[in-house]
Amino acid sequence: MSKTTFTAEPGKQEIVLTRTFNAPRERIFAVFTDPQAIPNWWGPAWLTTTIDKFEPRQGGIWRFVQRDKQGNEYGFHGVHHEATAPSRIVRTFEFEGMPGHVLLETVTFEEVGGSTRVVAQSVFQSVEARDGMVQSGAEAGAVESWDRLEALLSA
Repeated sequence: MSKTTFTAEPGKQEIVLTRTFNAPRERIFAVFTDPQAIPNWWGPAWLTTTIDKFEPRQGGIWRFVQRDKQGNEYGFHGVHHEATAPSRIVRTFEFEGMPGHVLLETVTFEEVGGSTRVVAQSVFQSVEARDGMVQSGAEAGAVESWDRLEALLSA
């Protein structure tokens, strides 16, 4: 069973993911901001992730493209508002398949006795937009991503 906590309280515009990883926060922050590492853990394993653009700095843009075995593409993009090593990343996130539904994601990295507690808070423009993301399978995708991240950190 996964150690990732996925919280989407009814009536709220946010999703919060929490997990403690057995690695120093500098290493986890580096994996979150390394365009060569991201495809190894970001998204479900049945999709291939390609980094189109990635500038982890204030005002820097990012775009990832995922492909399935049939060649279908799913694009995601946004703008970094903050990337403060090794403690915090703030960025927008938009799925290109549903343009106009932009969320603000804040990821914090907190040292906890040699491990790192990672909290990712995604704030949506409306409860309906958040509910749509939950109904699309966001929990399974997020949990699998963080399971893959755990495996990468353990390797």
